[in-house]
Amino acid sequence: MDSIVLGVLEFSSIAIGYQALDEMLKVAPIKIIEARTICPGKYLIVFSGDVASVEYSYQKGFEIGKELVVDSLFLPRVHENVIHAIGKKVLSEEWNAIGIIETLSVASSIEAGDTAAKVGGIRIIEIRLAIGFGGKSYVKIQGSLDAVEAAIEAGSAKAITKGQLCMKTIIPRPHHEVKQFFM
Repeated sequence: MDSIVLGVLEFSSIAIGYQALDEMLKVAPIKIIEARTICPGKYLIVFSGDVASVEYSYQKGFEIGKELVVDSLFLPRVHENVIHAIGKKVLSEEWNAIGIIETLSVASSIEAGDTAAKVGGIRIIEIRLAIGFGGKSYVKIQGSLDAVEAAIEAGSAKAITKGQLCMKTIIPRPHHEVKQFFM
């Protein structure tokens, strides 16, 4: 199976975001997963494709955005569970422990989710992409308490190194009524 390659660029300018999107699509055949404005007045591009195409497009977007790039991510081997959870909820019956990593950018949230997934033993339920959160994003995970603790620590460490961690939390044995709001 081919590895999944993911690129993420967040711009502080909506106009530059659209320009970068156009140029990125012209330079290489990439698949746009998400391209839109996000709070507070930023533009987000999430894309995938083969390694060379994603790398060329990523570099082109960076070249256009320069100092207007708020955060970015180039993941040549993204965990497959991350792709399924971007902007969607993945249903799961397991309800042992839950964890949330809240970041100040979408790119950092995706990176934290990827790191958490690679630690193993958890399921990514959702990666929420900065809709109505003042530009913040978050990752929701679940699994055994030990696995959730390890995944939250590893994912949070990535966000901390970029100065993008807002908050993290782990809830062991969550109340059954929380599930309807978490899922």
